[in-house]
Parts: sequence; C-alpha cells; structure tokens
Amino acid sequence: MLTGLARDGGLYVPETVPTIDASTIAAMEGQSYEQIAYTVMRPFIGETFSDDEVRACIARAYEGFGHAARAPLVQLDQGHFLLELFHGPTLAFKDFAMQLIGQLFQTALKRRGDRVTIVGATSGDTGSAAIEAFRGLSNVDVFILYPHGRVSEVQRRQMTTPVEDNVHALAVDGDFDDCQARLKDMFNDFEFRDGVGLAGVNSINWARVLAQVVYYFSSAVSVGGPHRTVSFTVPTGNFGDIFAGYIAKRMGLPIDRLVVATNQNDILHRCLSGQGYHKGDTIPSISPSMDIQVSSNFERALFDAYDRDGGAIAQLMDELKAGGFEVSQGAMEALQDHFDSGRVSEEETSAQITASLKTSGELLCPHSAVGVHVAEAQRAQGTPMITLATAHPAKFPDAVEAATGLRPPLPPRMADLYERAERLTRVPNDLAALKAHIIAHRAS
Repeated sequence: MLTGLARDGGLYVPETVPTIDASTIAAMEGQSYEQIAYTVMRPFIGETFSDDEVRACIARAYEGFGHAARAPLVQLDQGHFLLELFHGPTLAFKDFAMQLIGQLFQTALKRRGDRVTIVGATSGDTGSAAIEAFRGLSNVDVFILYPHGRVSEVQRRQMTTPVEDNVHALAVDGDFDDCQARLKDMFNDFEFRDGVGLAGVNSINWARVLAQVVYYFSSAVSVGGPHRTVSFTVPTGNFGDIFAGYIAKRMGLPIDRLVVATNQNDILHRCLSGQGYHKGDTIPSISPSMDIQVSSNFERALFDAYDRDGGAIAQLMDELKAGGFEVSQGAMEALQDHFDSGRVSEEETSAQITASLKTSGELLCPHSAVGVHVAEAQRAQGTPMITLATAHPAKFPDAVEAATGLRPPLPPRMADLYERAERLTRVPNDLAALKAHIIAHRAS
C-alpha cells in the first residue's frame, strides 16, 4: 500500500483472491456500508492492521460523506439502476478509495514513525480526492500532477484551493498520459524514490482497487444478489473501477457481465473488440476524466488473461512504449469471458444527459451519461443492470448546462468554491524540473 508501484515497474496483485460464500453475501442485506466494507476487505489485509484499526479507519473514511447510505441506488428504468458514487467530499467515486487509504496511510506511518511523499497524476478526480484525503495529515506530503487546461474548473479548484502546507497542485504542460509517464519515471528513479520516500496513490495502488470492490457487493445485494446475477456498466478510462468489479466476481459475487463504457478516447473498446491495444492521440472531451490512451490497470486484467505470465506482460508493456500490441487469441477470449464494451460520441453523451433528465429526472455528469448510454444498449432482459455514476453533475456544469439548460449547483458545503483563492505551480513536462520542485517543497 505504501509503495504503490513495484520496484521493477510492475503492478501489485494478490497472490490469491479470497472468496466469500453466498450466505455471507446474503447477510449483507440491511447492513451499513461500513459493515460490508469490513467484511469484503478484511480477508486481504491479514495482520497488517488489527480488527479495531480497520474498523476505525473505515468509520473515519466515510463519516464525511453527504449520504447516509454512502453509495445509494436510484432506479432509472425497469431493471436499470444508477449507483451514485458522488456523495464523498470531492463529489467523485475516487473518494471511496482515497478517503480510506488516507486513514490507512496515517495509521501505518504514525506507528512506524515514518513520513512519505505522495506523488500522483490525475485526469481530474484522483488529484482532488487525494488532496482532500491527505490534506493536513502530519506524516505525508502530497504533490499532484494534472494536465494544464485539461480538467474542469471545479476539478482544478478542488486541487488548488486547499490551504494546508502539505499539499501541492502542479499544472503540467501536457496531457494526462504525460503526467502518468512522468510519475512512472519518478518511481523508476530509485535514488529519487528512496530519497524523498516516494509513495503512490494513483489507481495503480492495490489498496485503491480493493476499496472500490465494496460498492459492487453493497449494490448487488440491494437488487437481489446473491440470489440473482447482476451486470454492471462502468464509465472508465484507467480500468481501475471496472477491475474492482472483476475482483468482486472472483470473490464470489454473481456478476453476469462487466461492461466497459468509453468516450471517444476508446482504446479499451477497440481492444476488447479485437483490434489490439494501440495508442492514438488523446482527444479532449466533455468527459475529461476518461481522456486517456494508456489504461494503467488494464495491465492487471491482461496478467490474468495471460495465465499470470509476468514475462509475457513485461513484453507487452515494452511493446506499448513503442505504440501498442496485439492480444493473443487465448487472452482475448479470456477477457471477453468477463468484459463487454461500448463507445459513446460527444453528441451521444450530450443527448443522453438530456434524455435521462426527461425520462427519469436524473441529472447526469458526462461520464455517468457515457455509462448509461452504453448500458441501455447492452442490458439483457431479466438481469438487473447497475450503471456507476462516477461524479456529481456540478463538477462539469458547462457540459450539463449545454445539454439541459440547467446549471447544476454545488452542494451547500462547497458553495463558496469559486470564491476561494487558488494556489498552484505551472511546470513543464520535464522530469528533472518536477523532481527539483518536489525536493525543494516537501517538508524535511
């Protein structure tokens, strides 16, 4: 958890995935989100934290959420449900994982008497969630890299308005893939990594994925699981959120299909359609958190699809640096056993925002609209479909207003966001410059 990325550049995955029996899943009906979180995550944690520490971290993580159910379900249509994951402090699904690992980090570091420097890359939501989770914590410095001019104003302000000295927003001259590449470069520079105590909280951090597994269980039970199968549609760019669904399925949750929903940056849809995994240009969209060409968590799915052959995955990642790779027939079949996919254009995204407001009264953010549009095309008769609503519409007011004529207001607790002073540093897409800034501005 404290390391994030392995020293050889690979990702951590569990050696084995523990399973939960049907009676334990059935018993989750009527339990609080916190109780379900403990049951789902405890088998992975071992002796790292005591039972009391785990329960306390979970309680602190979710006490600031704006909905008592934490992740409530709303019905859109017969058999189609929306899982609202935007009731956390930064109004995005990233809060479910980030708030929890903020508490776990602080607990572990305090016990060890250590301090770490967290560096993260964001296409919008991860950065604000990380800053919110770690701001003011005594054992952590946080530096977040985001693409200058390519996040929404709300996303940017959530990163640049906190006043705590231990958090730093860095606007990088480049796109998200540039930010992610510089982050990997820092982790691969072991002298720098060890010198500043580098830690990562991007979606490549296994603890992030684990925390997201929980709401698959809580929502499936709400619509009849484990006594019936459920399908999920997930708007995703980095694949972490839907990979959490795959882990839930491996744990024993009866999931039928996991549907990947992409915007016009559709590398995942193209790959799952049998066209290989080949990078293209990142095209700015009204769903900017999905404007990604290198989906870092997809590496984990490939690892299982290639029968956990680390050498084969290392070779594919090398080919990716040169532009892309083809997926073997056997691995493709393994992926398609679990995942379907769909692509949504800008026009279709806007039309879905308009339509959902008209037919269900739900105001969707553009990312959630991508998910709902794909889910409508993919859902099967008799199997409930749950679409993940990944962000509050107020995080993307321009796109929502253009589609509906309504400008979604921020929740009362954030109403003054546009009046708060911003604090950020613009930096070039240059590894040396980024390292020098981090060394100069972290607490000694």
